[in-house]
Amino acid sequence: MTNAYQIKTAALALLIGLGAATTSFADSNRVSISQYGRDHSIGASQGGNYNRLSVTQRGRSNLSIHTQDGRRNSVSVEQSGRMNDAVTGQIGRNNRSVTGQQGRYNNSITTQSGRCNIAGVAQFGRNHTADVDQSGNCNAVGVIQTGNGNHATSRQTGRGNVSVIVQD
Repeated sequence: MTNAYQIKTAALALLIGLGAATTSFADSNRVSISQYGRDHSIGASQGGNYNRLSVTQRGRSNLSIHTQDGRRNSVSVEQSGRMNDAVTGQIGRNNRSVTGQQGRYNNSITTQSGRCNIAGVAQFGRNHTADVDQSGNCNAVGVIQTGNGNHATSRQTGRGNVSVIVQD
């Protein structure tokens, strides 16, 4: 068992231990989970109203952990392959995050606080890392990585920032 796998397992266990595994703490929140294959893990927590979470995992040993607090936030994740990780944290209103990963050992972390932020991450191949942090209002990030071993980081603070990262 790798050190990274142990850390992911511990993080998921902590989330479940806190009573937050696929728990909704307010009205009109929705969670949709589809898993095909084996050994997938998911943890989700929602607070606030009208938040949406949709996760589809195919393959083997993919991990998905998400927290939403606020109003009308949306997360959509599609993972296929093996040992892919997607983590999203949203605080605020009307934030949108979409993550798609295909291959092996890809990692995506998206953090959004504020209003009306949009983040999209698409990773195809192996050993990619995307780290997106948005704080403020009306920021947009797009990350596309193909091939093997690419790393992308985007930090946005303030209002109206746009970043696009494409790596092959």
